[in-house]
Amino acid sequence: MSGQTISVNGNDGSFSAYLAAPASGGGPGIVVIQEIFGVNAVMRELADEYAANGFFAAVPDLFWRLEPNVQLTDKTQAEWQRAFDLMKRFDAGKGVEDIQSVITHLRGTSGCNGKAGAVGYCLGGFLAYLTATRTDSDACVGYYGMNIGKFLGEAGNIKKPLMLHVAGKDEYNPPEAQKQVVDGFAGNKLVTIHAYPGMDHAFARPGGAHYDRANAELANGCTITFFRQHLR
Repeated sequence: MSGQTISVNGNDGSFSAYLAAPASGGGPGIVVIQEIFGVNAVMRELADEYAANGFFAAVPDLFWRLEPNVQLTDKTQAEWQRAFDLMKRFDAGKGVEDIQSVITHLRGTSGCNGKAGAVGYCLGGFLAYLTATRTDSDACVGYYGMNIGKFLGEAGNIKKPLMLHVAGKDEYNPPEAQKQVVDGFAGNKLVTIHAYPGMDHAFARPGGAHYDRANAELANGCTITFFRQHLR
């Protein structure tokens, strides 16, 4: 399955996104939120996989204000340094505005059932949480998002279901930060947290140094089921 590059109208101008469509031509929409490496082959393959499961999956170029069409890998130190530099300069608030624009675009796509959610990885996992608090997304999923604890004050804005996948041995998200998030959502019936005790950051990134097939498939299965429950 191969997708296409589309243009999305945002608050500050138009930007590109990779869109993969389901073979049936109908279904819900999902915004697939990038890691710090841009809209690279990994993100496009993830979108293709969501499309194969019956979703319109769009990966927006959230770094477009800094540098359009970034496509890095996690294989060289130079690319890691460039990716971290982009992340440091990235405006998360503007990124969430762009995600809202993609949600709106997906809902208006021919064949979409009118519902749209979001799923994010790494940087995108954090943005998925902010998408749950700041947009009209119908459901959100975040994989190993960082810094969520610093924004727990927004948790009261969550109106639709949110699922978080937490890597227990995340090198970028220490146990105390994880506990802060778990405690912060205690009793919130809209939030589901799945913990993977022995996993490190990016355990669900195919080809990544910490990729773990069994746990990735477990998490991905939960995500697909979650979206089928809330976006149909």
